[in-house]
Amino acid sequence: MSIVATADRRIRIERRRPAELPIAADLRAALERGEIEILFQPQFASSDGRLVGAEALARWQHPKLGQIGADRLFEIAAQTSLVEPLSRHIERAALGAAAGWPVPLRLSINVTAADVAAGNFAETIAAAIAEAGFPPEQLTLEITEQVLVADLERTGVRLRQLADLGIRIELDDFGAGFCNFDYLKRLPIHALKLDRSMVEGIAEDSRDLEVLRGILALARALRLEVVAEGVEREDQRAAIAREGCAVWQGFLGARPMTEANFAVLAGELPASR
Repeated sequence: MSIVATADRRIRIERRRPAELPIAADLRAALERGEIEILFQPQFASSDGRLVGAEALARWQHPKLGQIGADRLFEIAAQTSLVEPLSRHIERAALGAAAGWPVPLRLSINVTAADVAAGNFAETIAAAIAEAGFPPEQLTLEITEQVLVADLERTGVRLRQLADLGIRIELDDFGAGFCNFDYLKRLPIHALKLDRSMVEGIAEDSRDLEVLRGILALARALRLEVVAEGVEREDQRAAIAREGCAVWQGFLGARPMTEANFAVLAGELPASR
């Protein structure tokens, strides 16, 4: 990069800082005050509609900007080295809530590249599980392909440490990236989570349905469970159930809800045991 280009880049960064740093400072304060809320997206068995678990989703109600979701939260956190504190907050809050659910259910937590890169990641998760008193075999960690491409060998070591604890590893957003099948051979993956784009057209487009069937055939051959997200219509739910997708989540079943509301739902609906 030339000196002129470097200087121009530095000027652009400096110009952005006044807009970025205040919200990052707000996030630091919000973490200190415990204002980052965890919502739970219910997950259901395709076979009979039983409640089987929930995905933990971080949300921040900013006083001026309104609700900020997890993706933007981690973008802000990266500006001031708050990714690790944010991840730890989400893990502790989600595990603590799940430990108090009225029936035993799965908890799914998303994992970032920074999480996996940390040398003590498995130990950190193990400590959080022990602190909450949550069974490790009921925990699923969702990892995206973007996390895997950073360092496949190192990621493999980290994931095997977690799998040895009984934790389930799920490849998230399957179908949205490169779909490198090498991951399925080399990593301890237990489940695939279909990106919503893999579900959207399956009820009316034969090509979309055939793609789904191909993924499910591959998953069966590798003894992987398949979870579908973004299910918003009954015809989509019926299609994934008919084709053998094990679990689904989406607005058809329920929107993300507070810890208290999910606990009520878990107490009212038939659940896996």
